[in-house]
Amino acid sequence: MLMSRPGGDNAQKDDVPWWMRYAGRGLGTVGSFIAIILGLINCTGIILMNVSCLIAGVWQMLAGFIVIVCEAPCCCFFIDYVQTLSDRIETRPYWNKAALYIGLALPPFFLCFLSMSTWFGSGLIFATGIIYGMMALGKKGSRDDMAAMATAGTPPGAPAHDHTVTLMEDPDVWRPN
Repeated sequence: MLMSRPGGDNAQKDDVPWWMRYAGRGLGTVGSFIAIILGLINCTGIILMNVSCLIAGVWQMLAGFIVIVCEAPCCCFFIDYVQTLSDRIETRPYWNKAALYIGLALPPFFLCFLSMSTWFGSGLIFATGIIYGMMALGKKGSRDDMAAMATAGTPPGAPAHDHTVTLMEDPDVWRPN
């Protein structure tokens, strides 16, 4: 079942646009490969006796590996537990994935702040977390839904001079003469 993924069968995914789902998975896959390579480059900071950049590089490589295990288990099929871990992560809500990816991306920033490889590599993992966070927020409501939510606190026949009248109830309030 390694190739049965991008859609999955989670009921939460029904209200997420297809392009956002593939953007999260694609950015997670490509970004984690880039983060692993840039983490390796970041580990060369030991030459300059910069131990914090070495730790940041190792963390970034591990974070990239965890993201690629979650997003593209077919890239790590030689490890036995990858598919079960990926299936377990896939059943979690989107905000869990967002919190995991953002939490994995932040420590290298604090350890090696001035390195561009840290900014770009961990930044891609952070961006993947942001996309999953936006997916957790869900789809924006329609105009009718937003108008109904805006008028929920006001009486239906409120006069125009009443301070509780919203712009949606009386468009003459905001229309130019």
